[in-house]
Amino acid sequence: MDYNTIIVGAGFAGAVTARVLAEAGHHVLVLEKHDHIGGNAYDCLNDAGILIHQYGPHIFHTNDKDVYEFLSRFTPWRDYQHEVVASIPAENGRAQMPVPFNLRSLRQAYGEEKAARLQQKLIDTYGMEKKVTILQLRENTDPELSELAQYVYDHVFVRYTMKQWGQKPEEIDPAVTARVPVFISEDCRYFQDTYQGMPLNGYTPLFASMLEHENIEVRTGANANTVLTFHDGKITFDGREFTGDVIYSGPADELFDCCYGRLPYRTLDFRFETYNEDFFQTHGTVNYTMDEDYTRITEFKHLTGQEKPGVTTIMKEYPRAYTGASDEIPYYAIANDETAALYAKYADKAAEFPKLHLLGRLAEYRYYNMDAIVAGALKLSRDLVK
Repeated sequence: MDYNTIIVGAGFAGAVTARVLAEAGHHVLVLEKHDHIGGNAYDCLNDAGILIHQYGPHIFHTNDKDVYEFLSRFTPWRDYQHEVVASIPAENGRAQMPVPFNLRSLRQAYGEEKAARLQQKLIDTYGMEKKVTILQLRENTDPELSELAQYVYDHVFVRYTMKQWGQKPEEIDPAVTARVPVFISEDCRYFQDTYQGMPLNGYTPLFASMLEHENIEVRTGANANTVLTFHDGKITFDGREFTGDVIYSGPADELFDCCYGRLPYRTLDFRFETYNEDFFQTHGTVNYTMDEDYTRITEFKHLTGQEKPGVTTIMKEYPRAYTGASDEIPYYAIANDETAALYAKYADKAAEFPKLHLLGRLAEYRYYNMDAIVAGALKLSRDLVK
């Protein structure tokens, strides 16, 4: 195939752009360093026959109808409304509190009488079905609402964030703290988006369907850095100049051999455990916000709806600093002024190549939900078609 476009990465960014371009008549080569498609949304059956998300839980949700309708071409959906609880030490064992903190959480924390009083104050001040940040509550002159903000900070936010980002309380960006919400609602769903669900047969079949096109060639186990070079404004592929578009969804610093220094990320260690029981926990995700070394436990059967009696698999997440080792995956960009300045150097270097396009979490060094990555991929690929 004589390629018009080379795409690095077979996750959402790469697969969506590949499909749109292929349908417009472009001949597309997709290079994926892993031995599978799907990027970090890859799922598979483990030895116990449980469908697991190899790189952490992925729950689809969006308010973007265009994104939902595009993906719906490649998968039917299982209706799934994600609920998260925080497992908190209590006098008689552990309590499970809905997250984000809502009116049901309020009753658990304060008991019926005080919770009723606080609930009425919240409704009178902010209204029902509103998300109010703890900064707003702290700034309220009512001492009980200020006390509520501190409770949410202590029991839901601060220790969880310390584990997630490897920071002390005084190092946590106040702007992040300020966004932590209290949801004045009985709605225990983690997301309130219009479209929510899980691909009925899994994410990997969704990607396989998306990439199944006569104009798309996919090479897994292919390290793009060994065949693509960028020098003096020119791109070469397999030693010859390539004049088509290159869409890159990997780490921006590694594209240029970390010539300005490595961009910092947080990575995750996953520990999978299988038990001979129907279910291990009550919800798909249980956050450990006050104790334990891990941040959360995911039980996949809640997410996927898989019916497999007598066996279940859970996954514990342990965050730590990303070192760049070959067995590590960068998950979360660390956003601050220093890292923004460093990323800008790589973005400027990429701009020296007019046909090179950086797309996705790693390439753009920012956090995206899945639907935002799909939306960005749709925009870029449609612009290229134009």
